[in-house]
Amino acid sequence: TVEVPWTRSRSGFTALFEALIMIMAREMPVAVIAAIVGEHDTRIWRVLHHHVEEARREADFSEVRRIGMDETASRRGHNYISLFFDLDVKRLLYGAEGRDQDTVSACAVDLSAHGGDPDQVQQVCCDMWPAYIKGVNASFPNAEITFDRFHIMKIMNQAVDEVRRQEAKTTDVLKKTRYLWLKNPNNLTGKQRRKMDSLTDHNLKTARAYQIRLTLQELFEQPDRKTGEAFLKCWYFWATHSRLEPIIHAAKTIKRHWEGVLNWFDSMITIGLLEG
Repeated sequence: TVEVPWTRSRSGFTALFEALIMIMAREMPVAVIAAIVGEHDTRIWRVLHHHVEEARREADFSEVRRIGMDETASRRGHNYISLFFDLDVKRLLYGAEGRDQDTVSACAVDLSAHGGDPDQVQQVCCDMWPAYIKGVNASFPNAEITFDRFHIMKIMNQAVDEVRRQEAKTTDVLKKTRYLWLKNPNNLTGKQRRKMDSLTDHNLKTARAYQIRLTLQELFEQPDRKTGEAFLKCWYFWATHSRLEPIIHAAKTIKRHWEGVLNWFDSMITIGLLEG
């Protein structure tokens, strides 16, 4: 067999064609790539596996200090994949099926295999999933956890939506308004803003829940941790005395994770990269 510079051994594709496949794989599913280039998807997967494994062998994680972790659904249902990112250089460190404590442990093992040290990881950003928290405490013992601000607001959005659903059983004015309450006022369309204005005279529980949610967002505009904690204490008192059970439940969830919420003022990290 004669080796040539424009292809790798036993590939069947030129190096340029494989580069095209790698670029396409960032934008579309493998099945779509296979259909476009007229090849069976198993050959496409073979190319992807080769180059990913080659890149992984050369990966150096010795400088990793801040990690973000989140899960995504691999398909409809509950087939989760956990992703772990280096938040400083914005690169994927590790991905695996599952979202339990062992998945976090596997990330730490992989980090060590690529020159990293789990004991040197200083900060981790994640949601409030208990298995992630346990995994971080066990596998990254020196890391401070910051709970992602967007997941905190997601908890509040879910609480507002639950208030709306309960109240909608007693009044027709809330029909077809679900997405109004999930948006910030400056993101409302003109039509949505007029609809929101028309609801102000109805003394709605949903409107009160919405104001509590909007106020919580202001936490992340506070200048420092001390001021932020004072703000959060006032907000918590308001939320827990709102007589809105979903809001009270959400506020107590935040209370149970108090320090991790406030750690945002020290780390200023989120997992928005993963969400994107």
